[in-house]
Amino acid sequence: MQLKDKKIVIIGDSITEGCGASSQEKAYPAVLASLSGATVYNYGIGGTRYAHQIEEIYEDKDSFIDRVEKVKEEPDIILVFGGTNDFGHGDVPFGTDDDRDGYSYIGACHCLYTSLLKKFPEARIVILTPLHRLSENNRVKEIRNIPTLPLKDYVDVQKRVAQYYGLPVIDLYSISGIQPAVDTIRQIYMPDGLHPSDKGAKRLAEIIYAQLLAL
Repeated sequence: MQLKDKKIVIIGDSITEGCGASSQEKAYPAVLASLSGATVYNYGIGGTRYAHQIEEIYEDKDSFIDRVEKVKEEPDIILVFGGTNDFGHGDVPFGTDDDRDGYSYIGACHCLYTSLLKKFPEARIVILTPLHRLSENNRVKEIRNIPTLPLKDYVDVQKRVAQYYGLPVIDLYSISGIQPAVDTIRQIYMPDGLHPSDKGAKRLAEIIYAQLLAL
């Protein structure tokens, strides 16, 4: 897929917003724009999740589902990069494969992808899985004292639901080479164990660029 002069919208969380990078110019959306020649619109908001919440812990934090209606551009490509906050502090149930609303994680995946397909039927919609993080095997939410499943379960749901809708997946969990449990990798690419550094963001942008070219 050619990217030069295309319009790319990225719906994401703090990683997309640029947290961890030294400046917006070093965040992966800006680096992707520079590499590709595309115009990239950054809809990343820190702390946000795929799913709606029962009791919101942050003010003015729309879910990814809510944000679909706020996209004003007519993008050629839409990247969806989230799920790590659903694992980390989301308060809705994990859900079942029959769920189709935004008040379970599995339901939110269905709801988000169908909302995007309905609003942007001619765009290429691409799902980016969460990166590894230091807390990925926690069984209790970091902020809320409620049980959770490992992050890999959240990744697997994204891949399964995306496959149902025929949406391509860039599996950053599997191919990023960023595993903060390895001290050297964490120091270079993800010092806080969650947000990519400038070098981590550059690696992300390069991987995303290469994967998009191959579609």
